[in-house]
Amino acid sequence: MIASTSSIDELIKNKNPFAGHIVVRSSQIWGKSFPDVPSINAHASNAVFDAVAKVNRGERETVGITITAEKGVGKSHIISRVRHRLQKENNALFIYMGKYDNLNQIKYEFLQTVTSSLRAHGSGKVMQWQEIAAALINEVTGYNYTPQKYIDNIYPKNLKKHSNQFIDKLTEIVLQKKPEITNPYLVRAILWTLSSVHNTYANYWLSGFELTQQQAEVLGLPNIEKDDKEAEGLKTVRQILDIISDYRIPVICFDELDIADADDNGFLSAQVVASLAKDLYNSLKRGVLLLAMYPGTWREQIKALPQAEAVIDRLVSEQPDRQPLKLNNLNSNDIVAIVSQWLGVFYEENKVTPPHPVYPFNEDKLREFGKSKPTVRSILRWCAENFGNLPTIINPVEEYYQNELTNLEASIDELMENENEISKALKFAFSSLVGEELEGIKIEAIQDIQVKGRERRFIDFKIVGNDRKVKIGVDVIQQSGGNYIGAALKRLIKYKEFDITRGCLVRSKKINSGAKVAKKYLKQLLRHQGGEWVMLQSQDIKPILAIWFVNNCESYELTKEQIFDFIKQEQIAINNPLIREILSDPSGEEPSNLTDDDLPISIPQSADDLDTYLNQFVTN
Repeated sequence: MIASTSSIDELIKNKNPFAGHIVVRSSQIWGKSFPDVPSINAHASNAVFDAVAKVNRGERETVGITITAEKGVGKSHIISRVRHRLQKENNALFIYMGKYDNLNQIKYEFLQTVTSSLRAHGSGKVMQWQEIAAALINEVTGYNYTPQKYIDNIYPKNLKKHSNQFIDKLTEIVLQKKPEITNPYLVRAILWTLSSVHNTYANYWLSGFELTQQQAEVLGLPNIEKDDKEAEGLKTVRQILDIISDYRIPVICFDELDIADADDNGFLSAQVVASLAKDLYNSLKRGVLLLAMYPGTWREQIKALPQAEAVIDRLVSEQPDRQPLKLNNLNSNDIVAIVSQWLGVFYEENKVTPPHPVYPFNEDKLREFGKSKPTVRSILRWCAENFGNLPTIINPVEEYYQNELTNLEASIDELMENENEISKALKFAFSSLVGEELEGIKIEAIQDIQVKGRERRFIDFKIVGNDRKVKIGVDVIQQSGGNYIGAALKRLIKYKEFDITRGCLVRSKKINSGAKVAKKYLKQLLRHQGGEWVMLQSQDIKPILAIWFVNNCESYELTKEQIFDFIKQEQIAINNPLIREILSDPSGEEPSNLTDDDLPISIPQSADDLDTYLNQFVTN
């Protein structure tokens, strides 16, 4: 039944399905996607699916695919389509990298990308890690249990009865049956991901982070000091990919390669990642590599690399002309299909039936628009601006900010562990307050700490105010390892060396009681040097992260002035409890309600029947 146009027009007046959605964000690649028309640029997505099929049949070991298109044509749309199609199947694992915070440690960052990606749900509504862990156990035991069976039944029962000895025995069996795996701790950590109590800590260790001493002892995983994170990162990644490729085909996607950042050797983002992709191509047992970039990036950066021929051969390994796949701009039929798809979802969600599929737009006008061969982004922006022809002008920053806030809900737990992202967001928020006075401090500047070498890893930034009489050094520390926390706090109390008058630790978790060095420096900071420990809470950091993501997305095409005006208008920074607490007079005490980050230690009641229970695995 067609709803009355008056009721639909009332809906249109209050809701705009296009607002804030002109750019594909990583949360849309991983979670709920936007409406997609599979026929648009199907040649690119089909190339990936065909490559997965070839690798699955053993016709290829590794395939490299590069797609090029100008801004807004739909590169990330293709990657999102690939992710959601693969999620419905069970023969591939999806890995996505779209941020490059430190090009000098790209391999270590890639390790964290791999482990983060494998935390996302696969085809069975469990983590991709858990799919691999279950497949690993099933292979060596001959069983055929689902990951959910292990999570809900087998693990809780046996961990309660036998504690860590259950994992000890499983690890032993896997290593006996798969001697090509040389890292027993990697196997152990993967097996721990099937425990709902322990999987967060296992993931943390797999990402290359240090556990507390108690966590390490409970899981039976060593904390190894790694002087060269780059070498260790690539080594660990190769071992992880070797293990998972026995059960699923890794599809590794590199997006957002066109930023102008460079490493210490002068190589730009696309060049650094292309070299990493070449290394992966050479070392993967099997897999598919997908890179997306502008045509100019390919032409001016990839082709300018040393040994460019070797890189190109691997990045476009299936193309006979050794050229990337090019995406096409939209034609008139494409535009009608996209708008119909978006509006169809919108009207279905709101349980109304429009007079025609592109209502309130005119199909002839859309087709006319298509003659200029616009980008996906430009048509979505046009739809957002012209939906319902509303006379009121919506602040574009507001649309994107609300969209980022919504997207944050799905990833806030993971972001709470990302101290680098939190510190950048805080620094940006404080930058918007320069010239303002709050908590008795007139903010004059936000500055980096001017140090070299390893010292750069620590204090994130400083807030300068009150005629330079106040200089607050801020350090976000979410890692668990006592050694790392101790090293960071040691710097935070060196006021003269780092030119600060107050040290401020931002953290949501307790510091383990066994971290004696960290505790000593913390006492010095709080009791003797007038420093502060500010409690990090998700509700306080969410709006700051959301506006930071808006600022950090070049595709939104907003100016910093627009964003700062919005921050002031909505009082996002000046009224934020976390911002105010960092500036307020220190209490000299640890915050209350900190998260207890340690695992409970369970003691097995009896291990007599464990061998009997698990011997059937060995004999299968």
